[in-house]
Amino acid sequence: MPQINVSLKDGADASQLDAAKKQVTDQGGKIVNEFKLIKGFTADFPADKVHTLQSNEHLNVEADGQVKTQ
Repeated sequence: MPQINVSLKDGADASQLDAAKKQVTDQGGKIVNEFKLIKGFTADFPADKVHTLQSNEHLNVEADGQVKTQ
């Protein structure tokens, strides 16, 4: 399963993040890391289900990956 990062958009209520966590686990995913500085998490999540999170207007959803600086 690919890893995705999920975070709340500005102005979104924290309950939206709790709902997203529940959705991840209900759809066969696993939360692997919760962020401290921003409201969000990283999860292993089935690729064919990602669209269900991306359709939520309160969430930013993106593929997790390595960040490099030059």
